[in-house]
Amino acid sequence: MKLIRWTERVWYYPFEQERDRPNLGYIRGDKWSLAVDAGHSDAHVQAFYAALEEAGLPLPALTVLTHWHWDHTFAMHAIHGLSLANERTNAHLRAIRERVAREGVEAFFALDESIRLEYAGGRPVRIVTADLTFDREILLDAGNCPVRVFRADAPHTDDSTLVFVPGDKALFLGDAACDVFTTGEKDAGKCRRLATAIRETGAETCLEGHWTPLSTEETLKDLLAQL
Repeated sequence: MKLIRWTERVWYYPFEQERDRPNLGYIRGDKWSLAVDAGHSDAHVQAFYAALEEAGLPLPALTVLTHWHWDHTFAMHAIHGLSLANERTNAHLRAIRERVAREGVEAFFALDESIRLEYAGGRPVRIVTADLTFDREILLDAGNCPVRVFRADAPHTDDSTLVFVPGDKALFLGDAACDVFTTGEKDAGKCRRLATAIRETGAETCLEGHWTPLSTEETLKDLLAQL
């Protein structure tokens, strides 16, 4: 699978439905680069890095997590550089690590067929927390490339983090706009608050975790369509 260039400074490694692998983002600054989400397993992040190397891009110095779900975080032990998450994300990761330690890895495999496919052949499950945390918002600068990382109230989880590249007007949403994984519910108030947060960034295009880039107008239409 090839890396796809989204804007001048932003690329992404495309999602895959069968193993529920999300898009993995890449932001190139003049001084250093960062990734958006760590991936489902070490095999996933290694494929991402191979695509970066093929494109002549350096490996990321920092990986930012959009939320705690395994398909976005369980490859964190295999990333290059440091990782960054909001404090709630780290709390969720500690909780699922404790659950797997208590109930065994089969409890994790039982959640979904895509997980069993990702970890087929006895691939080990290693759950770690992020190296660095923030509370509500943090502004990074990778070298003439500001990156705004902030938590948003969203229907999918209570720890959703958005990543905005103002110079390219590109916004990574992760799975923030999705419904709750276990119930399929989608709270109307949280959808509206997320829509407000998206509008306020001034983004022109948005990338969700498991879809292709859309204009902000299309993203908001999809988010609010069922309300």
